[in-house]
Amino acid sequence: MDVEAVRAFLLAGDLKSFTRAAEVMGTTQSAISLKLRRLEEQLGRRLLERTPRHVRLSAEGLAFLGVARELVLSHDRAAAAFTTEQRRLSIGINQQLVGSELPVLLGKMRDHDPNLLVEIRIAGTHELMQAQQRGELDAVMVLRPEEGGKRGRIAFQESFSWFAAPGWERFAGQPLPLATQGEPCRIRLEAVRALDRAGIEWREVFIGKGAAILGAAAVAGLAVAVLARRAAPPGTVDVGGPLSLPPIRAQDVMLYSNLSDRRTREALRIVTLAFQ
Repeated sequence: MDVEAVRAFLLAGDLKSFTRAAEVMGTTQSAISLKLRRLEEQLGRRLLERTPRHVRLSAEGLAFLGVARELVLSHDRAAAAFTTEQRRLSIGINQQLVGSELPVLLGKMRDHDPNLLVEIRIAGTHELMQAQQRGELDAVMVLRPEEGGKRGRIAFQESFSWFAAPGWERFAGQPLPLATQGEPCRIRLEAVRALDRAGIEWREVFIGKGAAILGAAAVAGLAVAVLARRAAPPGTVDVGGPLSLPPIRAQDVMLYSNLSDRRTREALRIVTLAFQ
């Protein structure tokens, strides 16, 4: 059995896309499609259901999933039996981008390469960029820095909105209470500029670092928090529409990487694609 075809099956199932699986494996969508077709022919089973927009596991694909992971894991362990140097991936992720999907992300990285030592640092853009410049991080995924200079690529665009606890109500005649990261946070700047343009009075009542802390303030009913949609915690709802709050511009998320090793580059691709 072609182990790389089984790996392609796992990636296509996890990422729900032949295109994304091809990006991780450094090949083309047509090559992935061919590998999977041959795998299905070999097994005599249809493993994936394909539509123009979606890829999902069939019932037989779900049945094959566990043994497929074991097969790839055993293969990778055998291939690494004589490897003396442990691969390492240190990646920094902007604190406003990390939400409840982090355990799923870590699970995908484990399945991809169980021998990989993973270090993830969650912090602000400036801190992460400096850490990479000092050689402490292999890659960083951050909101586009204000200062230019270093060359990276746009990984994706992140949308932000206004979140509060379900049933939260603004007191009539009172400024909108906000939970933000404080100055000089770019998202805070975007949010207050939008409020000022819309003629909406606001007041900062809570300052915290990271989506988890701001989300906690929103869940507690202290304020409206400006959060990435992906990072909004359970117990919050988007109140932008109900409160007639202005939209916040989507932000470019940039990826800066110094990686050269193929397996760690593939792991980084999995991280990036998991956010899209």
